[in-house]
Amino acid sequence: MSEERPVLRDGIIAGLIGAAIVAVWFLIFDVARGRPLLTPALLGSAVFQGITDPAAVTISPGPVFFYTILHGLAFVGFGVVAASLVMAAEREPALLIAFVILFVGFEAFFIGAVAALGKSMLGALVWWAILAGNLLASIGMIWYFFATHRRLPEMLVGSWGGVLKEGLSAGLLGAAVVAVWFLVIDLAEGEPFRTPILLGSTIFGANQPVAVTVTLYTIAHGIAFVVFGIVAASLISGAEQQPLLVLGLAILFTAFEVFFFGAIVIAAKWVLDEVSGWALFLGNVFAATAMLWYFFARHRALATRLIGTWEDD
Repeated sequence: MSEERPVLRDGIIAGLIGAAIVAVWFLIFDVARGRPLLTPALLGSAVFQGITDPAAVTISPGPVFFYTILHGLAFVGFGVVAASLVMAAEREPALLIAFVILFVGFEAFFIGAVAALGKSMLGALVWWAILAGNLLASIGMIWYFFATHRRLPEMLVGSWGGVLKEGLSAGLLGAAVVAVWFLVIDLAEGEPFRTPILLGSTIFGANQPVAVTVTLYTIAHGIAFVVFGIVAASLISGAEQQPLLVLGLAILFTAFEVFFFGAIVIAAKWVLDEVSGWALFLGNVFAATAMLWYFFARHRALATRLIGTWEDD
């Protein structure tokens, strides 16, 4: 019993943190699109009244209240399961993979459950808002578990902690360079934030306020660069033992440019008519240069070894 109480306590607290984060996120999102409490009303009407047509939903206290209770209980149940895995993983670190799978499955399950309500309901709820809300909740819950189980970050990350930190820093540096570059370009053309508005509207749709579009695109832009930075940091770390992996780093940065232009051509070719191709190219070159400078400034021995090899050749 002495072990069950901490698990239940941690699970309940973590679950309530996750539920509160999602509730606040959707409250902000609904207020931004001019219909406060629309999301819990939609979900509450679908679950308790069987309504799957958004046009037939009215925002009323009943569905909102009962869905909020159900929402909180579901998160508490999830939190207790996660807390149980954390407790077990402290005895058997191999179970940490189950902890990771649980949170990945959490995202997939929620989107799948909403999709089961019908395509019209999923369209009204906005897929990226659902994904972002649950991602924020997962981050909040994981933060709580990390704060209360000090050994968990070290067990989960291990020797990769430095690589992740380096990749995060490099990614944020690259994202900042591109953001500043396009801010300068847009200001020179007399239209501040024109580029993030164009790209954000392509990804998230043009039916929300400009401030929301810019914010969402900035977040997505930052996350993409952070993921890229972590992959690059992993290759740099491996190259210190096997310099041949630097070739993989060169391929990664080249593929980064090709992928970015390919994605625009496939998904939104019209963007190239609105934003100069040379500006897109130079922005990504500047970002890549800044990230490579950061990596080699921190890995001077690798840079010296590579330069020496080229000089010998």
